[in-house]
Amino acid sequence: MLAKGVGPPGIYLLTVTGRKSGLPRTTPVAPLEEGEQKWLVAPYGPDGWARNARAAGRVSLRRGGTELGYTVTELGPEEAAPVLKRYLAEHPRTVGPYFDVGKDAGLDAFAAEADRHPVFRLTRADGANF
Repeated sequence: MLAKGVGPPGIYLLTVTGRKSGLPRTTPVAPLEEGEQKWLVAPYGPDGWARNARAAGRVSLRRGGTELGYTVTELGPEEAAPVLKRYLAEHPRTVGPYFDVGKDAGLDAFAAEADRHPVFRLTRADGANF
């Protein structure tokens, strides 16, 4: 349904090249957006899409007929901490059980979670087809 543009707001189809197969892999994601900045958070841990994004260095996000390509940069713990805190605050019921901290914990506690929940900064790759 997301491919047709139908579904919850803020949910996209992420496509990334498989690190072993070389084939495109697609999964729904909920990027965190603030102004022109966009991040992908792996709330359930460094699962397949996160490992593939690390290896490929680029992904695409699609919703309806619009597909945009991005390069990905994994953030270090200090940069990831405020993004993780905000992500948990926005999705407490769905991802809260996968975090060892509560939504009101300090940034130091979220920095400690960063290796368990990779965060990627998305940078628009103009003109790129992924």
